[in-house]
Amino acid sequence: MTATPQTTREVVDAFFARFSAGDVTGLLDLFADRVDFLVPGAPNVPWTGARSGREQIAEFFAVLGTELTPEEFTIDATIVEDGHAVVTGRSRFGVLSTGKSFLNEFALHFTVADGRIIGYRMHEDSHAISAAFAA
Repeated sequence: MTATPQTTREVVDAFFARFSAGDVTGLLDLFADRVDFLVPGAPNVPWTGARSGREQIAEFFAVLGTELTPEEFTIDATIVEDGHAVVTGRSRFGVLSTGKSFLNEFALHFTVADGRIIGYRMHEDSHAISAAFAA
């Protein structure tokens, strides 16, 4: 049985472990019932926008799984202070609908309270991603 993460660092580490394993159910268990969830970006990128409930967050991860093929994912740094964590890294994905790929330098800001993610902000290379989705 997997221990339930409690600290901000444990929650963030569990997030990336479950994400890389494709464990969407386990991933969703890390989120509170209501989340301040935002991924700004171009309207032609299907996962951008604000979300709040687990159902909407599940849609976000479903879209990633149906629109992209993973090619590279690297975490460079994780900085934790109290209930906040910022993770920087680099990813490369292929876009199934266009056959193009993009390199994405990203930063994720997590806010954690009571062992659950209550805030999620993805900062990514929206220009490169939008170009990869353009026909």
